Amino acid sequence: MSTSARPSPTLENVRANPATGADSAQVRAQLQLREMILAGELPGGARIAELSLVEKLGVSRTPIRAALMRLEQEGLLEPLPNGGYAVRTFSERDISEAIELRGTIEGLLARLAAERGSAPVILSEARECLGQIDGVLSQSALDDESFSAYVRLNERFHALLSEMAGSSVIAKELERVASLPFASASGFVVVQTHSPGARDMLVVAQDQHRQVLDAIEQGEGSRAEAIMREHSRLAQRNLRAAVISHSTEQIPGVRLIRKRH
Repeated sequence: MSTSARPSPTLENVRANPATGADSAQVRAQLQLREMILAGELPGGARIAELSLVEKLGVSRTPIRAALMRLEQEGLLEPLPNGGYAVRTFSERDISEAIELRGTIEGLLARLAAERGSAPVILSEARECLGQIDGVLSQSALDDESFSAYVRLNERFHALLSEMAGSSVIAKELERVASLPFASASGFVVVQTHSPGARDMLVVAQDQHRQVLDAIEQGEGSRAEAIMREHSRLAQRNLRAAVISHSTEQIPGVRLIRKRH
């Protein structure tokens, strides 16, 4: 069984464990630029000025250019006709389609994991992760700390699901889609934090986690795929709720959403 792609490193991890060689500056530049885009420091639609980034990030133009190419591949930047890049913006439909695509890819990975079989150690880690989520959801009411714990464990479970199929090619495509603003497995969980039915929706999501893991262990590929596609619809519901309640300001990268006129 091949090893699937691991999630992209975080800026904190890179700072704590600096890489050596030519890739180090490029990775740091990529992560810093991503943070700047999501924080609104580089506004949606704005042209990227390489020279100002060289000065701001303290690296040469070569790693900056490599980082910009990677961010274009991730979908955060778009090439300009006369060269260079601009920060991409997204419509609500774009976000909805990205979530749908993530659900489709995760469904494919779940089916392959069920049909091919998954390593016992990964299944064991997934069961342990779900046990920890059960612990979080055992509380009658969830506070900000509980939601943070849920987000961390939810992302861990989805990463394990990706790993189960043993397909580095498909896992890489999932990583690319999930790196878009709002398209990750926990992209809209934060919107639920203070809503009355927050815990109930997470309980539903956790039940789907249990079901898909059971389907994978039982070798039921079609069932596993259907559950993961249905699972992504919870994120679609959260997107609609966020737009209706205007609570998207809580979400990193919200400034990249094009407003309706």
